Amino acid sequence: MIPVRLFGLLIFATLLACGSAHADRRVALVMGNSAYKSAPKLTNPANDATLIGGMFKKAGFDSVDVRLDLSASEMRRMLREFAGRSRDADMAVIYYAGHGIELDGNNYLIPTDATLETDGDVLDETIPVERALFAVEPAKQLRLIILDACRDNPFAKTMKRTLASRAIGRGLAKVEPTSPNTMIAFAAKAGSTASDGDSRNSPFATALVEHLPKPGLDLRKAFGFVRDDVLKTTGYKQEPYVYGSLGGDDVPLVVKPTATGPQANPQDAVRRDYELALQLATRDAWEAFLAAYPDGFYANLAKGQLNKIGAEEARVAAEQKAKAAEQEKARLIAERAQKAEQEKAAAAAKAAEEARIAAEKQKQIEQARAEAAEQQRKAAEAAAAKALAEKQAAEKAKAELAAKQAAEKAEQGAKPAADRQMPEVENQKVAALSPGPKTTLSAAELTKSVQSELRRVGCLTSAADGEWSSAAQRSLTLFNKYAGTQFDVKLASIDALDALKAKPGRVCPLVCNFGFKADGDQCVKITCRSGYRVNDDNECEKVQEKKPVATRENSRSRDDERKASESAPSKPQATGQVFCNSAGCRPVRQGCRLDTAGSNRTAGLMAGGGTSMIEICH
Repeated sequence: MIPVRLFGLLIFATLLACGSAHADRRVALVMGNSAYKSAPKLTNPANDATLIGGMFKKAGFDSVDVRLDLSASEMRRMLREFAGRSRDADMAVIYYAGHGIELDGNNYLIPTDATLETDGDVLDETIPVERALFAVEPAKQLRLIILDACRDNPFAKTMKRTLASRAIGRGLAKVEPTSPNTMIAFAAKAGSTASDGDSRNSPFATALVEHLPKPGLDLRKAFGFVRDDVLKTTGYKQEPYVYGSLGGDDVPLVVKPTATGPQANPQDAVRRDYELALQLATRDAWEAFLAAYPDGFYANLAKGQLNKIGAEEARVAAEQKAKAAEQEKARLIAERAQKAEQEKAAAAAKAAEEARIAAEKQKQIEQARAEAAEQQRKAAEAAAAKALAEKQAAEKAKAELAAKQAAEKAEQGAKPAADRQMPEVENQKVAALSPGPKTTLSAAELTKSVQSELRRVGCLTSAADGEWSSAAQRSLTLFNKYAGTQFDVKLASIDALDALKAKPGRVCPLVCNFGFKADGDQCVKITCRSGYRVNDDNECEKVQEKKPVATRENSRSRDDERKASESAPSKPQATGQVFCNSAGCRPVRQGCRLDTAGSNRTAGLMAGGGTSMIEICH
């Protein structure tokens, strides 16, 4: 008999081992990112991940891996390792809490080390949701992904767009799994954001822990209960949503255990619930008890307790009503006593307001007087400054005239000697050359000659007025820069004049005004084709269409004027060169240029001037 009994026990143990070996294997990966380096820290994701991981462990999952504050490389490694564990599992679940982002209809999970300065960084620094779907794909019966990542994304506000048509959504985009028996649960419906709540855990995580681990409860019904709880908690502002589909059989996260042994007395459960409601002693507790057990002995006891609570509530209401009546009576008495004081205070306030208005008017009058006096002062100062400037200008003109007369006298005395020294080779000139400059020049004439040469070589744009102003100094500075000279810019010198005359053409680069562009040695007007205009960068750009606001007649006249101005030929500007001879100085004619009079340079130098120039026209 003993061997037979031992054999039976061995068979029973073998059956138990086989049953446990063939039990559904369930694995879970839980990730929570709170400590972001480039965004404000989130409080709930780490708490939610810890709470959900504990739920999976209590539910009897074979493998539960909880990871917090993961970088991009760590998240990829966790998903890769979890994909290996999913190959031997019947049920694979991934839970993620943290920031997520939607870009062009695709969803991405954001690691803690992401910076996301541009929308292009999303592809390099985040983890696509498809990577999580790939990790649960090997599971045999159920593939579940739960995303509590629909929070208001701070990266989208600072992220630069590299393409204007690229869309960055609010929350996450809708996902339709292609594999069977696959579900994806969002904390908020696609295109909306989720709330973290005011407590330690988010409303979504709290509802998940409440309903998912219920034994035997189908996941679709469990997520329906989660949806209802979150809607109530958030005031119907956040609605969780589930994408994907399952078969016709119930798919619970925790299988309902099969009852073994004698059944418990149903009244024991009713009694325990009644005792619990009795300890709470609130209307909500008794109403919940009656909703679960509407009939029976304990239901009648619960109704009696409700009647007792109702009587107490009526007594408290009556007491509060009487107290409110007493307070109202006292308030009316106090109001009658304070009515005179209130009228007195109102009269005082009215008098104060009238005084304030009068003071404000007086202030405005005084301010207007002060402004008028200030304007008169400024006008007087301006008139005095103008008179002083006119006086100084007159004195300066008088001094220049005296200097010029003295220079002419000295020039007339030196002219006979210069005529005797003039070489006879002047009669052998092939081209008509301008006469050499005089041996002595006054300061005003020297200044004017240097300014004329600066205009010829393109370094001075203003007129040659004989005054060595700041504009003339800047033009000589430009000549030093582009000609490689180092003349003193504070005064006009003979050396500077000789160096300027030695330059046959333009030295300083041509600078054109707005609406013109350089074309060789001239500035020509920029002409844009119809529908384009010159922008601030002096380039043609397309005119943005605007809704017409004027009448049809005004629009027609403006169009005619614009077409006429666009079709008009551009006028070339002057070269800036000046030609001087015995008759005076004038701008070089259009199509002509100045050139050095080769063999006559020595004669010009002997006469005390610079290089002689001739005007050559084609």
